[in-house]
Amino acid sequence: MDGNEEEQQQPAEVAPTPAVRRVPRSLAALVRRTGRALAGRSRRADGTEHPRPSRRRRLAVALAVVVVAFAGVIIGTLLGGHVRTDVGPFQAEMSIAPSTTGETTVRIPPLGALEIDSHRGPVRLTVQLGSLDQRRTEALIDDPASISRASQSAVHDVTDGVIRLGLRTVGAALLATLLLAALAFRDVRRVAWSGLLSLVVVGAALGTAALTMRPQAIEEPRYEGLLVNAPAIVGDARRIANDYSKYSEQLQRLVANVSKLYTTVSTLPVYQPAPGTARILHVSDMHLNPTAWSLMRTVVEQFNIDAVIDTGDITDWGSEPEASFVGSIGLLGKPYIFIRGNHDSPATAAAVGRQPNAIVLDNSITTVAGITIAGIGDPRFTPDKSTSPGGGNLTQPTADQLIGSSEKLAGTVRGANPPVNIALVHDPASAGPLAGTCRLVLAGHLHRREVSRLPQTPGAMPTELMVQGSTGGAGLRGLEGEKPTPLTMSVLYFDPQKQLQAYDDIQVGGTGQSQVNLERHVISDPAVGDKSVPVTPTPTR
Repeated sequence: MDGNEEEQQQPAEVAPTPAVRRVPRSLAALVRRTGRALAGRSRRADGTEHPRPSRRRRLAVALAVVVVAFAGVIIGTLLGGHVRTDVGPFQAEMSIAPSTTGETTVRIPPLGALEIDSHRGPVRLTVQLGSLDQRRTEALIDDPASISRASQSAVHDVTDGVIRLGLRTVGAALLATLLLAALAFRDVRRVAWSGLLSLVVVGAALGTAALTMRPQAIEEPRYEGLLVNAPAIVGDARRIANDYSKYSEQLQRLVANVSKLYTTVSTLPVYQPAPGTARILHVSDMHLNPTAWSLMRTVVEQFNIDAVIDTGDITDWGSEPEASFVGSIGLLGKPYIFIRGNHDSPATAAAVGRQPNAIVLDNSITTVAGITIAGIGDPRFTPDKSTSPGGGNLTQPTADQLIGSSEKLAGTVRGANPPVNIALVHDPASAGPLAGTCRLVLAGHLHRREVSRLPQTPGAMPTELMVQGSTGGAGLRGLEGEKPTPLTMSVLYFDPQKQLQAYDDIQVGGTGQSQVNLERHVISDPAVGDKSVPVTPTPTR
């Protein structure tokens, strides 16, 4: 009995209470619980796993592996599927993203994009062109053989970039899948199967894209954004490329001919610059042609230039990648006075203003080499075909805009002390209000030289209008015709009294030969006009 009483006095064993399910405290816990649920791993009240029917469990595990593998591939591709590479003179970024249509997108911010039906498959290749490397760009011009090498190099650059992009994408997708599987399963075999499946998925996607590649698709791009205007602006790209290859071979000999000019003209008895003469180089409308910088440097050195005046359109689209083109301003080593053209954006003007020797005028005045200069930028920013020199569609609102801008500058010039010697506008259509405010107005925009006298205001001084051609040969536009547009610039000579005494018009190329022409104009009497002495160095063939 005593023994029984002792047994009865012992406390009865307390049945284990069901475990209280707790809210996951981290993403890892949530992923593990989701993995167990997909794999059919429920738990009994005592915490042990309760297996479900074998076939259903295997199916759930396989489904979980597939889901994790695909999720890892997508996450890894989005996070790691991009590389930076150089393509010709551009710095570019390539990236891969999942897609249902394939294709390749070439983005040229802020101009727009090219859509190319390059391949099939569940991946889209995006190439975003960044800044333009000035050194590599000038190398394309300075070395004739570099043009052909550049095309081969660009193909190699793209191929190398795509290979590196593919390898990086595979690695990123595999790593993301393994990490995700480890969080979901905590089972080595399932993690391994997930990683293997991710390799199969990525390999199949990239392999499909490679096998369905259509290289000829690059000849049939779809344009978006401002690039919709590109075919109309530059004409047939293949013909221009062929013309440029021929023209660039001739341009290599031009700098040597320019070097002969100063020796030739300095011996002319017609006009000998006196001590104290200020020499100003007038350029305009370079339109991204790197050759212009080489020619300008030679003229600056050979003619002992004191300052350079640029009346606008230094770029084509005013985009951020084009801003690196202005980096050569500093190499001239002379004051560089600039006004915006209709192809130059405020960002372009800001990039010019950051150069150590540059002065950007916008209804403002500066004095260099003793010459007082006032200028204002073009009020428009219209980098398209409708405002090209050959557009011929100056509407009344546009004319009013130009005249209003020039009237503002005229007011600034009238109030200047000391008096302004030169006024700058981009479009000569806006020069009218400046008549009688100063003796000389410089402009560009037309891509052809013109010299005329503005309608004289009674009792006011006469005002000459000198329109420069294109120092960049109109860029790619200059290759649309049968002959390239010549590269032009002028050297202006001012005596110590700030009066224009003579000017040399320099023309490079444009005849199908490697020829440099110079024509000196001596201003004997403003009322009579000037007399010209042409100088043509022997062409180098």
